[in-house]
Amino acid sequence: MLKIYNSLTRQKEPLRTLEPGRVRMYVCGMTVYDYCHLGHARVMVVFDGVYRYLRELGYDVTYVRNITDIDDKIINRANENAEPFQTLTERFIRAMHEDSDALGVLPPSLEPRATEHLEPIIRMVERLIERGYAYLAENGDVYYAVGRFAGYGRLSGKDPEELRAGARVEVDEAKRDPLDFALWKSAKPGEPAWESPWGKGRPGWHIECSAMSTACLGNHFDIHGGGADLQFPHHENEIAQSEGATGETFVNLWMHNGFVRVNEEKMSKSLGNFFTVREILARYRPEEVRYFILTSQYRSPLNYDEENLQNARAALTRYYTALRGLPDTAPAGGEGFRERFLAAMDDDFNTPEALAVLFDLVREINRVRPTDPAAAAGLGGELRRLGGVLGLLRDDPEHYLQGSGEAGLEGLSDSAIDTLIERRTAARKARNWAEADRIRDELQTAGVLLEDGAQGTRWRRG
Repeated sequence: MLKIYNSLTRQKEPLRTLEPGRVRMYVCGMTVYDYCHLGHARVMVVFDGVYRYLRELGYDVTYVRNITDIDDKIINRANENAEPFQTLTERFIRAMHEDSDALGVLPPSLEPRATEHLEPIIRMVERLIERGYAYLAENGDVYYAVGRFAGYGRLSGKDPEELRAGARVEVDEAKRDPLDFALWKSAKPGEPAWESPWGKGRPGWHIECSAMSTACLGNHFDIHGGGADLQFPHHENEIAQSEGATGETFVNLWMHNGFVRVNEEKMSKSLGNFFTVREILARYRPEEVRYFILTSQYRSPLNYDEENLQNARAALTRYYTALRGLPDTAPAGGEGFRERFLAAMDDDFNTPEALAVLFDLVREINRVRPTDPAAAAGLGGELRRLGGVLGLLRDDPEHYLQGSGEAGLEGLSDSAIDTLIERRTAARKARNWAEADRIRDELQTAGVLLEDGAQGTRWRRG
């Protein structure tokens, strides 16, 4: 049985869905004012893995990943660029989709945008006011009254009284409590605004997710996920808003993936160790980046450094080398590997252990290939199937190993390599061993490794 660590209860729990055979899952997506960075990539890949595995288990999954296309950061960036905010957000939504597609991330079932959900946002704010959980302040903003919600702090483990003691309150703020937060912000000159019962304005960031998730999945659903940085205050505020408005339990199970570190330091622009997905994909293939992300269990910190990316490249090279020459239509075979793989994934999506099972499959393929080609083919089918559950090993082995046209693999072109191999073959036929060795060394210096066999010479980039 699949067990998932619930951030709310701080323990692993069996997945018990509200409807038999169906999972409703919401994940906080991108705020689209810039290119996706490695932290965004981790969120996308982690929850794509959750989505894929739930479907592998036979669940009917409705996966919602929102787009925040209006908030302070978007407005500020659009003003800096002197462009309409819609132009900015459309550009970065396209870029986000390009990055997620490159990383092999499946499209979610639904991808709601905040600007397309103003009506449910306004309705939720109205209900919160009616139920005494929100108030219209003198400055025209609508605030959530944190003190009215008895369970505030239970997700993050924070004590509201301690938070109040350390809160910084601006002199001109109209809040009744330093912990109160904006649900609706009154219009300011030069900012986008929409009509509401409280005058022109725009939604606060937290209310957007509450309204979009409940509009798409209902008041009460199974799983809510996102990065660890969102646990407080964003997800804490989502619970307060949603349960205050509906009177129902909001989410059964909360999932949070760990932080990304760079050379064991927190990733940040100020430290100069901030990488966008595009910068990384200029040097490494998308599948290598995806594999690297999966080498850490999703709740653990993920440390980005060159050695870890090189290790991901080496691992995938080993997988594809094992698959090379095996029929890609062979039925899966091999006792015990699938059971071990499922056991690893059932233990809170333990992808490092699942990858270890794939490595064992590779060793078994290499062991039986010389004497039992049929068994090797079946094991290759199992390797492809289990790798596919993780979004891996979807490439053709020859294409991957030769790295045709891939980013980060500079040097000789494919045609130049083929020409040199033809010359080496001719030298060997002429028994000119010195020339054959010289060409092999030239290719090896360029990062091209040769494999001589009964069917000729194959090559791959090292």
